[in-house]
Amino acid sequence: MVTTDQRSGERGEDRALAFLQRAGLTLVQRNYRVAGGPGRPAGEVDLILRSGDGTLVFVEVRQRRNARHGGAAASVGPAKQRRLVLAARHFLLRLPAPPPCRFDVVAIDGERLQWLQAAFMAE
Repeated sequence: MVTTDQRSGERGEDRALAFLQRAGLTLVQRNYRVAGGPGRPAGEVDLILRSGDGTLVFVEVRQRRNARHGGAAASVGPAKQRRLVLAARHFLLRLPAPPPCRFDVVAIDGERLQWLQAAFMAE
């Protein structure tokens, strides 16, 4: 059964995807997941897109009702970043030659959408 929070998250991802496609990015894959193991957390990338220059863009979409408590962007902390990088590295193993990559965040606070390009680097 799909929860209200899951539906809200899907709507946020839909909104982010439409915004990024209007900006010229092309969808490669949505909700790429990597299973975790004992003592190792799983990873997920909400959206993987390709920019016009060939850069592979791994996007985390975060949505909050409002900007209290730091807002959506502030919720992408170090642990979340590590899980995103884990999933991205796993995805890149499938490619014969990895292209340039970056990690973006689309933060949605209420009705406000903010696209943070190169929001963090892979460690």
